[in-house]
Amino acid sequence: MIKAKEPFRFYTRLHLSELTGLKASNLEELLNLIKEVSGSCIYHHTHRFLQQHQYLSPEPPNDFAYWVREVLGEDELAEKLASIDTIQFFTIRSLRDKIASVLESYLKKNPKAKLKFAGEDERFHFIKSISFIIPTNHFAHNLEEFIQILEKVTVDSIYFHVFESRIRLEKGKNDFSFWIETSMGDKRLADKLSKLDPYTYTLEDLRRKIIRLIGEGSRK
Repeated sequence: MIKAKEPFRFYTRLHLSELTGLKASNLEELLNLIKEVSGSCIYHHTHRFLQQHQYLSPEPPNDFAYWVREVLGEDELAEKLASIDTIQFFTIRSLRDKIASVLESYLKKNPKAKLKFAGEDERFHFIKSISFIIPTNHFAHNLEEFIQILEKVTVDSIYFHVFESRIRLEKGKNDFSFWIETSMGDKRLADKLSKLDPYTYTLEDLRRKIIRLIGEGSRK
């Protein structure tokens, strides 16, 4: 069993949601606020479903698409927003820019859409995501230990290393892929994990998929 240059330390996270007090009642206000709010707001509204419904089937809709359809009745725009492929973006900043560009393009083609207003109780409330990252006592020195630990850590740990570290911390790839490539020297296996679209799995299914890929890779 090949020993890693550096052991992998598993982290976990605690999550809080905080109201910002910022609200949008139409598409123009929504667009302006999307451009201004913190990255933690964009992260919350594009990943909330994953965080709150960890065992339900994906694909998770983002909050912007849901509000545009259910409150404003702009089905075409909602479909465009829902079809944004989050896995293609490596930073919250680039994801924000994409969402804003979709809204801007739609408003240029459909200026009357600005005239649709949500009621007082239906306005879009911007919420930010606050995470507290906590180190665990689990260290993996090789792939066998890695699998053993991965089988028992919480889904919050998996969520942090796969989702949050990649896009919110702007690492560009998930922590598992990075460690396997840099410390284990297995770029082929690392690439397999990097190409995995985690948004198409529940967190428990994602755990099993990663374990299976690593198990198969370590036997070759």
